[in-house]
Amino acid sequence: MGRKKLIVVVGPTASGKSDLAVELALQLGSGQIISADSRQVYKGMDIGTGKITKREMKGIPHLLLDVASPKRVFTVANYQKRTEREIQRVWSKNKLPILCGGTGLYIRAVVDGIVLPEVKPNPALRKYLEKMHRDKLYALLKKKDPTRARSIDPKNPHRLVRALEIAEELGRVPPLSFAPLDADILFLGIKKETGELKKLIQVRLKKRLRSGMLKEIERLHKNGVSWKRMEEFGLEYRYGARLLQGKIKREEFEEKLTKEILDYSKRQMTWFKRDPRIHWISDRQEAMKLTQKFVGRV
Repeated sequence: MGRKKLIVVVGPTASGKSDLAVELALQLGSGQIISADSRQVYKGMDIGTGKITKREMKGIPHLLLDVASPKRVFTVANYQKRTEREIQRVWSKNKLPILCGGTGLYIRAVVDGIVLPEVKPNPALRKYLEKMHRDKLYALLKKKDPTRARSIDPKNPHRLVRALEIAEELGRVPPLSFAPLDADILFLGIKKETGELKKLIQVRLKKRLRSGMLKEIERLHKNGVSWKRMEEFGLEYRYGARLLQGKIKREEFEEKLTKEILDYSKRQMTWFKRDPRIHWISDRQEAMKLTQKFVGRV
């Protein structure tokens, strides 16, 4: 038996990754999809995260969706362990795992086996840091650990707090060490022009609002997810929570949220463009051709 294989489908938000992954799995006849999305792991966060529906799955098994409570933090280390286990399980069934999503750190944690520092949460420090604005947190990290500051998302307070927690415990966030996944990996990336992506984001947001995204946020809050926790999830949940609390008006909500999602997609692309292994595809046919060649059917 040859080496084990894994397909990775990446790209910015709203680019059509899930559809492509399902199409590839159907064409191959043996694909199983593993989500690599830091918010789709949470139960009840469906519309705001664009979680694939049963109908859209077209009978293809999807793993690592709905595995955690939104009241608790599901870490990169949690994701890494669970996904490595699922990949082994898919291989044991002689199926092909397809890792699909836009959370670059989750993908690298799995394929490159990033060895994450085992630093326990420091509740007292966390409480102190969580009162700070993200700009202040970022400035503090730049002072404490400039190397980590260069690679972190400066708009993600949750990640900034965690990096500062590790820096406080270890002096700095240690340089990453790796234990890569022992497999042949095909990386496929979906690229979109900024104008096209903006239109896709706007259309998708209107669809999500029509589908009851704000009701979903209200329901999560009623079920014990605090507004503060909603802020940590960012994007749709952050701005939806602000709208529901009367902190922003409806027009401002749509305008600011669209801009934030577009900014987020640019950060995703900056991350992915650094990885030379990714084949940037222009259409489905190209993706299928590369996949067929990869699995040895050409």
